[in-house]
Amino acid sequence: MKTKIIVLSAAALGILAPAASAQQGTVNGAAGGAVTGAIVGGPVGAAVGGVVGAIAGTAIDPPPPRVVSYVEQAPLPADPVVVQEKVVVGKPIPSTVVLTPVPEAPEYAYAVVNQQRVIVDPGTRTVVQIVR
Repeated sequence: MKTKIIVLSAAALGILAPAASAQQGTVNGAAGGAVTGAIVGGPVGAAVGGVVGAIAGTAIDPPPPRVVSYVEQAPLPADPVVVQEKVVVGKPIPSTVVLTPVPEAPEYAYAVVNQQRVIVDPGTRTVVQIVR
């Protein structure tokens, strides 16, 4: 009975996910993880799957195509920025890197680091996408 309630709750979250567009990846990840966890491990599996799914959904949610297009077309900086750390999606970019805001999308910024264009969440400095 508890498993059915958890599965139905997770399904309801999946249906309501589009209403919260800013956190869509998190909600979809949580709902998908909860459903999968419930099937595999029952109520405990649903709880664990929901948390893991929410984390994965948050980390993977890509920026909209208009942001990627803007960053692809932005001019390269005159002075190349090189850092020793590897630039990785989901990890913060070093504080020494200057971020340039994306007009019309203040929730994103970008930089060109180690000859790679990267899209960043300016609030957390977390790399959202590496533009190839």
